[in-house]
Amino acid sequence: MILRLIAVLCACIVFLAGCEHRAATPADDGASHLRTSRYGASASYGEGRAALESFIENRLTGPDGVYTNLIDTAQNGTSASGHEVLSESAGLSMRYYALSGRREAFESVWSQARAVFDMNASFSYRYSPLSDKRYPVNAAVDDLRIIRALYEAGDAFEAPAYTLEADKYGKRFYTYNVKDGRLYDFYDETYKTTNDFVTLCYIDLKTLGLLKLPDADKKKLLDNARRIAEGGYLGDAFPFYETRYDYGTGKYASPQDIRTVESLVTILHLSEAGLAHPESIAYIKKQVDAGTLFGTYSRTGAAENDVRSTAIYALAAMIGSSAGDKALYEQAIARMNELRTTGSGGPLDGGFGDPATGQAYSFDNLTALLAYAY
Repeated sequence: MILRLIAVLCACIVFLAGCEHRAATPADDGASHLRTSRYGASASYGEGRAALESFIENRLTGPDGVYTNLIDTAQNGTSASGHEVLSESAGLSMRYYALSGRREAFESVWSQARAVFDMNASFSYRYSPLSDKRYPVNAAVDDLRIIRALYEAGDAFEAPAYTLEADKYGKRFYTYNVKDGRLYDFYDETYKTTNDFVTLCYIDLKTLGLLKLPDADKKKLLDNARRIAEGGYLGDAFPFYETRYDYGTGKYASPQDIRTVESLVTILHLSEAGLAHPESIAYIKKQVDAGTLFGTYSRTGAAENDVRSTAIYALAAMIGSSAGDKALYEQAIARMNELRTTGSGGPLDGGFGDPATGQAYSFDNLTALLAYAY
């Protein structure tokens, strides 16, 4: 299960912050700002956004939520597949509808998410409709995304009930996923335990700063989380981040090279807190301009493949919004749109996927949709 959660594509996302590197205080972690730069509000993105929304709602969504993949499977693997649904997807959808001001759609997704994923201690990260199996484990980044969406909905709709729910689920999250001020990747409801490390892209400083906790508890949590996230910086020559931090050894590790999606989410979370290195933003911008932001790198920055994924460019766009860099946002959206399936009249039309195989993944499509709302 630990390996599964390391492999889960992280996702999360974004707010107003500078790319200037500075030391934030607990009161300065963004708890009072629930607005993005909203570069995506431009009418020039309306057609693509509407087409993608239609594809997700009409092709990629079933009775229990957004499918992990358009092509179904036996739903019995170690990783989610086929028409299984993820709390990750629910949180991404909720954030999109909150930022877009779509209250009815938000409430529909939230009601469904509670019914499908809510457990005693957390939100299940995964549900299989074929076996009617709710996995008894959460993923911290996914719970935090749902909590963030509730805070955003409370703000966007002037609906205190959503804020109160966010407070409630935030306190629950702290009870089970935080020990002695340390954030852990998951809580297993069957074995009543966590893992022994934290994946850096799970350290959502913005949302952690929103949790309604006693001041001393929040300060300890944020200080630890910030120290670990910042300490994973690989260096100015290759300004990405380590994958995880082991509490027992006090060391960082990246067992499967440096995955770009994970580092981009880490950079996004740091940017929201005003802690992103300028070198990271500049590197991302250079690679986006050249169309060479690839899927995996060595620790020294050598590309291990030439994979260009939708989610990578969507996350780069959200980093642009978070850093107040409109040029980065627009160029990243343009690169993302190069990967869209359009004009084919086929089942993937309007979405992001592989026409040759019919595969279309929830994370790519929902991260792209959320990027349009930034």
